Amino acid sequence: MTKEKSMPFLYHLSALRKHLIRASLGVIIAGIVAFIFRGILFDGLLLAPKSPDFISYRVLCLLSEIMEIRSLCIENINIELLNSKMAGQFSLHISLSLIAGIVFSFPFTLREIWAFVSPGLTFKEREKSVAFISISSLLFFLGAAFGYFLIVPLSVQFLSNYIVSDQIINFIETSSYLSTIASIILACGFLFELPIVIYFLSRAGLVTPAFMKTYRRHAWIIILIISSIITPPDIFSQVIVSIPVALLYELSVFISKIAQPKKIIINEA
Repeated sequence: MTKEKSMPFLYHLSALRKHLIRASLGVIIAGIVAFIFRGILFDGLLLAPKSPDFISYRVLCLLSEIMEIRSLCIENINIELLNSKMAGQFSLHISLSLIAGIVFSFPFTLREIWAFVSPGLTFKEREKSVAFISISSLLFFLGAAFGYFLIVPLSVQFLSNYIVSDQIINFIETSSYLSTIASIILACGFLFELPIVIYFLSRAGLVTPAFMKTYRRHAWIIILIISSIITPPDIFSQVIVSIPVALLYELSVFISKIAQPKKIIINEA
């Protein structure tokens, strides 16, 4: 009897191991590609936001001229990167390549996750696999782009020019700068997965639209506080950051409503 009960567990454990290996291989392969093209990864992407010529700064300066908001234009970024370890740059090359591998192999990782859980789903639910992978990947890359082109430049500008004393000169560790950039990109990518997470939590009955509406005000306050910290001191730049995140929350409320099991909707009515 014990043996019969343990077989499904061992089978699922073996299946999980297989999908984890495949997902890991996807990350490693994408990481190797990123490792090879280090010029694009570092000079073209990760180090670009510390230059005043970065596209986001140019767009903000253009908007500042149109809207006559001088503080919106970022022209001065005081960043001098420093490497103090013998193997520092090599370690950064490896770690950042792996992070890039996680980002670029995200659709493949989702495919493996779906392949693992699909046997326990109904036929109609399995038919939605393409939509799930496509929408989740799109949201993740939109979030990563939002973080890279908006949050990263504003954060770099704010943190690099923040001064507590004129006696302190900023010589920033390269690892600190790059880990900050990578963390923001990953965090924004996963943040934009909120509608997907809310969908499954709502289907399971763990989250309701009423719950999200109750805490809507708190969410808005948190969004405004964060945007005011990382942006220049003007309303327009705070709105630029706040609106996409607020819309994401409102989208999640809507998705929670349509994803609710029918019996929960009846009870709430």
